[in-house]
Amino acid sequence: MGTATQYFLSRNSGIRMVLVVVMIAVLLQISDHQVQAQGAICSGTISDLNVCASFVGPGATNTNPSADCCATVQSIDHDCYCNTLRIASQIPTQCNLPPLSCSGN
Repeated sequence: MGTATQYFLSRNSGIRMVLVVVMIAVLLQISDHQVQAQGAICSGTISDLNVCASFVGPGATNTNPSADCCATVQSIDHDCYCNTLRIASQIPTQCNLPPLSCSGN
């Protein structure tokens, strides 16, 4: 190959490399925004569970959740709900407490 051809190919691969890096950066940015949006939606939905607090709090005597509580629970995405429970179950260990052990009552 001549010097001009080598220069063109090396310059072309440099341009290709820059394009690949830019494309990866754009894809990561888009992905990050989607994850943040999903997280915001999930945390907003989970925070709506406060309508269920009177049914799950210590000393709660009413064990029948309201229609609002049921509607909120039904509206939560399965993955969002599971991920929140998984993260919440790790908090005691991360705070140097023994893992939770709950009886079935």
